[in-house]
Amino acid sequence: MIKGVLLDIGGVLYEGDHPIEGAQEALRQLRDSYKVRFVSNSSRRAPRAVVTKLVEMGFELRPKEVFTALSAAKLFLKFEKSSAYIVATDEAKSYFEDLTFPQRYVLVCDAYKNFTYDSLNEAFRRLESGSGFLATNINRYFKDEDGLSLDAGGFVKCLEYASGKKAKVLGKPNCEFFSLAIADMGLKKDEVVMVGDDIESDIQGAKSCWLKTVMVKTGKFKPQDLQKATPDFLIDSIVQLPKLLKEIA
Repeated sequence: MIKGVLLDIGGVLYEGDHPIEGAQEALRQLRDSYKVRFVSNSSRRAPRAVVTKLVEMGFELRPKEVFTALSAAKLFLKFEKSSAYIVATDEAKSYFEDLTFPQRYVLVCDAYKNFTYDSLNEAFRRLESGSGFLATNINRYFKDEDGLSLDAGGFVKCLEYASGKKAKVLGKPNCEFFSLAIADMGLKKDEVVMVGDDIESDIQGAKSCWLKTVMVKTGKFKPQDLQKATPDFLIDSIVQLPKLLKEIA
């Protein structure tokens, strides 16, 4: 029986700067019957900014319900008593400013315009000198206001190729990331469903962690995605999710 819902954010709740039509009411309906956590690979903005954006769009949520790849990266570095050379936006970098440990890692996020030759080459040199390799996510692209935009994945793969090192991914599809949110709800994997628009990070990732999956046809969804993996359920948008969950209960 489904008792909890993991929701991707971008592409599921909103596209660009606009909420998916009917998404706010759908979320309210979900909250009436299920525990909800928000799981996002967003690493361009600090977690607090992600929360603020959702609230301004009319979504009801609490900051502690939001799990982002940036927050997972910070938890990992704290546990390792380390900091990192970070390839990221200035806002994302500021999120790690309170970490004063030695820089033992390279961390690659969605750096947007900070993906420069100099920043990537410095990351490469540090990897060659023995630094560990971390990535918030390896998403290929995401749906922006004006179309699809490159995410961190291509730049991570560039550094993997050059350095010969494999990055440890801290956000989706890492099972530990899903587990953090599931544990916070006090539920088991078979009581939770993952809802997303990314066939790799959301659907394949969740299925590899033994979670039920629902794919939405909003955000970055393309029909050919279904050739890569098969979600347990496919719906037009989050608006149909409350009805679907009642039907499969």
